[in-house]
Amino acid sequence: MNAPDHRPLQRHIALPTGTLDLKIGRGADELEALLGFAARANARRGFLFMSKVLGKHWPCTPSEMLAVHARLAAGVPAVEGPVVFIAMAETAIGLGQGVFEAWLRAHPGQPALFLHTTRYRVGDGELIEFEEAHSHAPRQFLHAPTDAALRELLLAARTLVLVDDEASTGNTFVNLANACRRLNPGIERVHLATIVNFMGAAATAALDARFGLPVTCGALIEGEFSFTPGAVPPDAGTAQRYDHEAERGASPAFGRLGLTRALNAPKVLATRLKHEFARTDRVLVLGTGEFMHPALLLAASLQSLGMAVSVQSTTRSPILTWGAVSHALDFEDNYGEGIANYLYNVAPGQYDHVLLCHETAPNAALRALAKTLNARLFHFQSEDHVEEVPVR
Repeated sequence: MNAPDHRPLQRHIALPTGTLDLKIGRGADELEALLGFAARANARRGFLFMSKVLGKHWPCTPSEMLAVHARLAAGVPAVEGPVVFIAMAETAIGLGQGVFEAWLRAHPGQPALFLHTTRYRVGDGELIEFEEAHSHAPRQFLHAPTDAALRELLLAARTLVLVDDEASTGNTFVNLANACRRLNPGIERVHLATIVNFMGAAATAALDARFGLPVTCGALIEGEFSFTPGAVPPDAGTAQRYDHEAERGASPAFGRLGLTRALNAPKVLATRLKHEFARTDRVLVLGTGEFMHPALLLAASLQSLGMAVSVQSTTRSPILTWGAVSHALDFEDNYGEGIANYLYNVAPGQYDHVLLCHETAPNAALRALAKTLNARLFHFQSEDHVEEVPVR
């Protein structure tokens, strides 16, 4: 009998923006199921590892997403004391919140806090800024909880779990960990939970020194990459207009200021909608920007009732129509920054029903997108108060 072949899987991908070379070790057998490749309209980074199980740029079934959340939660080492989970905006907010909730289910009674980073100010509490250098919108913010009990939990934590869809250099994780340690110098260890880790074995082994703390990593796919830039894509325009004084309608209720429990799923709404749809109807539940996880919970509730449901979200990231992106829509953002937002791999008429979920107040941008997709609008004023908004 031949011995199993443990050599890394090698891939050479020619993008419109350059060439991407990969060596995949652990998880190579899942590469096609979990990951696609796309070209970014971004001179700082011309490629994108596009997750197929993130519910962001690619339509995904809720059960697939929940299974990934459970797998990443299971990779968090056993620790004592409070654990802080932080999800990276905007792409990994839903992933991080799902990992946090899966971890809570597996560790009932153990204290934990969830926060997600954001590109919006909420309230006038303490705000920590850090940089995601390769992003189209490099300024990220972390809000310190304003609730006294949540703040105490953050300051008592000894373990920090940082969640993102991919790790490629580790720079953003280091920047975020340093921001957290300015709030809580007592953090003793860091765990990185990602769908893919392409930092490579040497860089991963060097993380303890870079963080100045013990670091563990849990990823479904591991390997390394190199990218040779080619033609610089045309400037996609401004992707962030941060105004300290601007009220963008971003809610404090869904994770920016901290949560210690899982969000309630909108089961009553799902049951009502199920009775309005035919069993064979194709349904898309669509989140908006940073508002992702409640859309997944609605989609999962519909799937549990027997509906054929996909879930994903709009984004501020400009991506070229190539590779894993077969279709792109652009439209005005619903947070009022005056920037372009995008929806990928969804064409008008592709689904029988589109349920557009949002945290911001109803506005012209939302109504215009709803008309383009023939969608219905659902305003989540809280997890338990969801109001359908007429599309005029």
